[in-house]
Amino acid sequence: MSSFATFYTAWGDQLQQLLRQLCSAPKPPSTQDHLHQLNHLVNKLLSHYSEYYRVKAAATERDVLDVFAAPWASSFEKSFHWIAGWRPTTVFHLVYTESSILFESHMVDILRGFRTGDLGDLSPTQLRRVSELQCETVKEENGITDELSEWQHSVSDLMGASTDVDEMMGRLATVVGKADDLRLRTLKRVVELLSPQQAIEFLIAAAELQLGIREWGMDQDRQSNLG
Repeated sequence: MSSFATFYTAWGDQLQQLLRQLCSAPKPPSTQDHLHQLNHLVNKLLSHYSEYYRVKAAATERDVLDVFAAPWASSFEKSFHWIAGWRPTTVFHLVYTESSILFESHMVDILRGFRTGDLGDLSPTQLRRVSELQCETVKEENGITDELSEWQHSVSDLMGASTDVDEMMGRLATVVGKADDLRLRTLKRVVELLSPQQAIEFLIAAAELQLGIREWGMDQDRQSNLG
């Protein structure tokens, strides 16, 4: 097992522990202490994701093809991959889905003017800024996809006697680095647009999705190996 695979397993276990802390956080916050607690948890989660990408960057520099193959991930997890990880725009689908679910559950109260303060109660300004960020992210995502396509089209150069394989792997590592930077930056920028309570709810949904996909995928792989 590679060092990153060991890290990934431990990182996922820590994410599960942090998820339990998020779920037990006071929502909505009724005191300044509660608000401070929510902010602390949000920063804790973002630091956890930052650590993941810091370690992944080092692994990418060592062996970018291993990071692309992602032997530490289940087959189901890898089916969602875009350039060695999740698509940054997935964040926006998650925000809209969670917001819609919560809005419908509180629709009568919201229409009566009662503010719930959760993800179902996003303000017009928040919705506009999320939409603007989504457009920016789609543009960046498409640009990185084009860079990967250019790299793939240059694979014929590998047949040349003077091909610098290290240089080609370095270019691929740069593409992965840009994708990971966009993933983390998008996550942080979405959180910045939300209130502490909304950020907690969003991070809970993101962690549950990631852990749920991993657990189901690992279970499917185990069943396939038994068969």
